[in-house]
Amino acid sequence: MRILLAAAVAAVLPVAAYAQDTETSPTETSVATSPDGSRPFGIEPYFGVMGGYEQFDDTNPAAGIPHAPGGKDFDGGIVQGVAGVNVPLGPLFVGVEGNATKGFKGAIDWEYGVAGRAGVRLGDSGMIYGKAGYQWVNFDALGNDSRDFHAVTAGLGVEVGPKSIGLGGITGNSGIRLRLEVNSFGNFNSFQPVAGVIAHF
Repeated sequence: MRILLAAAVAAVLPVAAYAQDTETSPTETSVATSPDGSRPFGIEPYFGVMGGYEQFDDTNPAAGIPHAPGGKDFDGGIVQGVAGVNVPLGPLFVGVEGNATKGFKGAIDWEYGVAGRAGVRLGDSGMIYGKAGYQWVNFDALGNDSRDFHAVTAGLGVEVGPKSIGLGGITGNSGIRLRLEVNSFGNFNSFQPVAGVIAHF
């Protein structure tokens, strides 16, 4: 009888150990990753450089901007640096972003602002999002002592990682992405399309 009991215990122990392993392993492997290999939750800082063009509504200026002097307008090319933080939430994300923008070949001198972002993570390292915040703008056309004009800003954008456009393996999981974005100043008193490269960490 003792021999049979010992044999039964010996047979049950490996099964129990295996069951325990199978119960704990999903927990260990479920610190899972998103499709692009990044964490599904956490903090994801990034920075980037973009360029584009901004066209202001000359017939209905926002934020106290005067009508353009001498029949000229306030449009111009821009180079923009951005830095921010995303907080991934599984298939979604939220975040905050700041920008500093320099105008060239036009009436814009400087712009700067901050905005919140929220959107959906798509495929391998892609995302589509909306943003809203506050922006300040200064114009060369109004002279060196002109004040900053400020108003709300809103926009829509998309980011696409290399793997999503058939370039997987070039950057691995470094998080280099292409961004296309359209923003507006005031109550849709400007149209600002920009494009550039964003580096996520």
